[in-house]
Amino acid sequence: MVVGSAQPYRVALPRGFPALPVPADNPLTVPKVELGRRLFYDKRMSLNGKASCATCHRQQLAFTDGRARAVGATGDEHPRSAMSLVNLAYDTAFNWSDPTVHSLEEQAMRPMMSARPVELGLNTIEAEFLQVTRTDPVYRELFVLAFPGEHDPHTLACVAKAIASFERTIVTAGSAYDRFRYDRGGNAISEAAKRGEILFFLDGGPSCFRCHGGFNFSDAAEFHNTALNAGDVRKFKAPTLRNIALTGPYMHDGSVATLAEVLDHYAAGGRAGKGNPAKDKLMHGFTMTPLNRADLVAFLESLTDEELIRDPKFGDPWR
Repeated sequence: MVVGSAQPYRVALPRGFPALPVPADNPLTVPKVELGRRLFYDKRMSLNGKASCATCHRQQLAFTDGRARAVGATGDEHPRSAMSLVNLAYDTAFNWSDPTVHSLEEQAMRPMMSARPVELGLNTIEAEFLQVTRTDPVYRELFVLAFPGEHDPHTLACVAKAIASFERTIVTAGSAYDRFRYDRGGNAISEAAKRGEILFFLDGGPSCFRCHGGFNFSDAAEFHNTALNAGDVRKFKAPTLRNIALTGPYMHDGSVATLAEVLDHYAAGGRAGKGNPAKDKLMHGFTMTPLNRADLVAFLESLTDEELIRDPKFGDPWR
């Protein structure tokens, strides 16, 4: 297999997007991204050969899994829902409620090495899998091409760097809303979605943009308590709303089934608003009519990027 030398990997960024943040010690190259994609889909990374990164992050679901809570290779249920991986390159926080992880390289290590709950369980087969990377003919070539300056590139650190590199390339900006807003496609979204956009950005109304703002409809680093449970005093990340129609069930514990129910939760000021002293001050509640709800749902559905979920460069290369 020949993918070329360590030539830079170029991500075509759409109008309105800032430059892609890439760490100096892990530049994007063509072989490294290809290596990361193969690792991302490789079930040999799990202790029983039953799971890969892609098990919880499926392309057709905007790199989520459709479950309320993620399930690891051995059947362990994770306490959190699997988050979407789209546009993660722009984030500075990568977990629902752990602010200590500040890079995709660090984040890649968590599911690989987690023991409670087990996600991939690579911590128990690390030596065996690294031997696979030395003997598999595809990996043997790609690791050398991806890390030409390393004496021995077959390390867990290089595995994490390659996976992080692939994840950085998962950029989504091909939704109907993008065509409407950035390409002046006046008919790209419905009239209901246009009304929903107004409500979404209405200060003093739903004020959704306060936590889901900017080009990525997210709050890249802040954490918020959304009064989901009375006894829950933790704060959680506000994830991107891009492709949100594909990523249900919703909230950090997957306890809300539909977008309409999500809106009702926020309109009420939180499911446990009165019993949660840690509730974010932005959770003030607002009036919601059936028409408002339908319009906001239409707007959120317009954020789906159909190209993303079919693009072969993000698909399984082992097939």
